[in-house]
Amino acid sequence: MNKILDQLNPVQSEAVTTTDGPVLVIAGAGSGKTRVLTYKIAWLLEKGVPAWNILALTFTNKAAREMKDRIEKLTNPSVSRNLWMGTFHSLFARILRKECESIGYTKDFTIYDSDDSRSLIRSILHDMKLDDQVYQPAEIQRRISNAKNQLITAEAYQSRNEWISADVSARRPEMAAVYLAYGRRCRNAGAMDFDDLLVNTHQLFHNHPEILHKYQNQFIYVLVDEYQDTNYVQYSIVNQIVGVRHNICVVGDDSQSIYSFRGARIENILNFRNDYPEYKLFKLEQNYRSTQTIVEAANSLIVKNQGRIPKNIFSENEPGELIDIVQTLTDQEEGFVISNRILDIHLRQQADFKDFAVLYRTHAQSRVIEEACRKQNIPYKIYGSISFYQRKEIKDVLAYFRLILNHRDDESLRRIINFPARGIGKTTTDRIAEAANQAQVSLFSVIGDPASFVPQFNRGTVEKLIQFRRLIEGFSELATTANAYELAMKVLQGSGLITEFQYDRTPEGISKFENIQELVNGIREFVVSASEEPEDSDLMGMNTFLQNVSLMTDQDNEKPEDRNKVSLMTVHSAKGLEFSYVVIAGMEEDLFPSQFSTGTAKEIEEERRLFYVAITRAMKRVLITHAKTRFRWGSQVDCRPSRFIREIDPRFLRLSGNQRQTPVLMADEEEDMQKPALIRPPMRRTIPVKNTAIPQTRVDENFEPDDPNSIQTGMTVMHSRFGNGKVLQIEGDGNNRKATVFFKDHGHKQLLLKFARLKINRS
Repeated sequence: MNKILDQLNPVQSEAVTTTDGPVLVIAGAGSGKTRVLTYKIAWLLEKGVPAWNILALTFTNKAAREMKDRIEKLTNPSVSRNLWMGTFHSLFARILRKECESIGYTKDFTIYDSDDSRSLIRSILHDMKLDDQVYQPAEIQRRISNAKNQLITAEAYQSRNEWISADVSARRPEMAAVYLAYGRRCRNAGAMDFDDLLVNTHQLFHNHPEILHKYQNQFIYVLVDEYQDTNYVQYSIVNQIVGVRHNICVVGDDSQSIYSFRGARIENILNFRNDYPEYKLFKLEQNYRSTQTIVEAANSLIVKNQGRIPKNIFSENEPGELIDIVQTLTDQEEGFVISNRILDIHLRQQADFKDFAVLYRTHAQSRVIEEACRKQNIPYKIYGSISFYQRKEIKDVLAYFRLILNHRDDESLRRIINFPARGIGKTTTDRIAEAANQAQVSLFSVIGDPASFVPQFNRGTVEKLIQFRRLIEGFSELATTANAYELAMKVLQGSGLITEFQYDRTPEGISKFENIQELVNGIREFVVSASEEPEDSDLMGMNTFLQNVSLMTDQDNEKPEDRNKVSLMTVHSAKGLEFSYVVIAGMEEDLFPSQFSTGTAKEIEEERRLFYVAITRAMKRVLITHAKTRFRWGSQVDCRPSRFIREIDPRFLRLSGNQRQTPVLMADEEEDMQKPALIRPPMRRTIPVKNTAIPQTRVDENFEPDDPNSIQTGMTVMHSRFGNGKVLQIEGDGNNRKATVFFKDHGHKQLLLKFARLKINRS
């Protein structure tokens, strides 16, 4: 027993040994939350409590595995073998397998994953003849999930006026009928989706008291990890199982409640004292992870939240460095600043790349950071996501471009022939493929004359195929004269892709829309960069862009698996992780906090908690970056520093980059911040598509460039457009001689010297 307590501080030890009655452990970031939960279970086992009498609920399988491994090292493995530890879904599925006949299911019921669920919804919409552009499957799935998480059944949904009114406003008056059909189809198929595993467990216990009583007697001790992330149905089931015994221990941090979009309710942890008035509270306030500066900076931020449990997180580690705030002129420069800072620390302090994390609010932000890392040869991995150009929505758009340029690209045609939906189903596509195979021609050739190749096609199908071919041929003709950016904008608008992504307001849909927007930004940057090279219009064409993307992806795939990489991830993905060096990118209004999460004070508080989570991932140093301008849909948008930056006590900040004073908002700007993001006055500089895809260089009449052959590494040079810069590297010979130059306001540029017109700065 002593070997367990010897490894704990006094507060941790008391929390571990208090086993009877309700216990709330508020664990600040880096304070040893997992250790307390793990050691408490080990303590119970060492006291002789049978493992099967302990129910320990976690949110991830990884967390459960790690805790089990630690418990086995602290106790006899045979003692912990029958421990009920795992995720809510896995453990409740285990209960349902045993008891499901009581609710009308057989023991071999199927569990639908998210894709299965969405596919079923599509089938229902088809059968009900509902427009899937209005009744978008992802949004319907989210709506049903939200209802289930609040224990609103399909039958009860029909009588909820507030839900029905919202559906009518969203032009989905048949939503209740869809939900009803979905539940009926699942049951007829003997299937449950993820939410059903929770809802059906609750109904099982509610409708069958004898079964609930059995599990109440079995689970004498109930422990819950990350209690602030529980939703209403999880909270309700836990209360059912705890019953009158009240031997419940929940561990969490109200300051890290960041998953409301998944149904998480911070009220569950804030109201624990009301649910169990006899509860005992333990606050783990010592942060073992971060420097004093990081901890105190985070404290000064989160204290602004009203809905929180007061606590004083402290650190006895070294004071450490101030938090760096760097303002850049553009998001492209932001990427270079981040990659340069990583490289500098890596070289100067011999830090491993795995010690770095770059955190951002949205997946779309990763592109400029990825590209900057590639140019600096910094190895990186996308955590909890996939590389930008490998994301499905990006590959869908690229498939349009590839088919436009190469009509024989059958795989691209398969991918987009019915995306966005145009009534060309799988059966039609299969018949086209069969005819193409027999005639030994491309799929595109078949749809050029579908009636001849597949006589059984009806007139409607033939017309749809011909319209699709004409659409692609029109884009192909445009591609002969348009640069990549102009073509991309025409394709996105003319194909209906923008409409497809723009009106999906689920978190997933918003992320896809942002990623497409970021792809447009990347294509525009490619055209601008190509315009600085020799006068060859082909360099600005879509073919060259696609080639660059292909090479980029191939190089990534060829890299050996290596754990020593910089981690790029959203802040949501970073929760629970720690890194020596953390970069938080894009700290701007409408980005962080998100423009979709500033409508209420409650939403702002969650965004503030999200920023708190980001800061407290760091052990040694934090760099926060924000840009003055950012490209969105090819327009340069003025950006304001995030309100959260000025909420940190300035004693813990160090400003650098293009800002000369603390980023304080003017009075009228601060007033705007109180308004929902979507009604604030925009700050935008619109750049016409045709005229600004290729900014023109303005050459001073008195500017006299030096002989290209005289340019050498290490020189300070002047460019007529980019200003002063330093030559970092020279490559090639003769007419192919290139220089890599770093310009203060424009970042790294690779210039062909015979066209660069550089002047050596001899002053």
